[in-house]
Amino acid sequence: MIAAMPLMIIPFILYNLAMLGLMGDGGIAVLQHDVIVLSMLSGAIWSMALGDLFIVVALVVLFFEILKATRTGPGNLLNHILSMLVFIAFLVEFLLVQDAATQVFFILMTIALIDVIGGFAVSIRSAGRDVSIGL
Repeated sequence: MIAAMPLMIIPFILYNLAMLGLMGDGGIAVLQHDVIVLSMLSGAIWSMALGDLFIVVALVVLFFEILKATRTGPGNLLNHILSMLVFIAFLVEFLLVQDAATQVFFILMTIALIDVIGGFAVSIRSAGRDVSIGL
């Protein structure tokens, strides 16, 4: 049952924690704060804000979701249904919550959509290979 849990819930929860101000005292402004600052060999300063880190986390999660979609089993359909519900939650929050109308949240929502579409596509493709018709 745990394997059917969609991993895209992680960036969704992280963003909502930041939006509620539980990750700092700035609320949604905390997404602008740099969490990584590196001096490059070229002399340039490279920084990554918390919102950018959320996107990187979501992309890593997307990789594992696509890997999960290649499995066939009883929990696969439940995973697709729950992934669709996570995307719907992203969409509803994007449309109805003022603090969710940001570029970071839109990109997270797009990654959740790619998770849903990619999961269905991979499952359909791999299910077609499981079917063997004997003559």
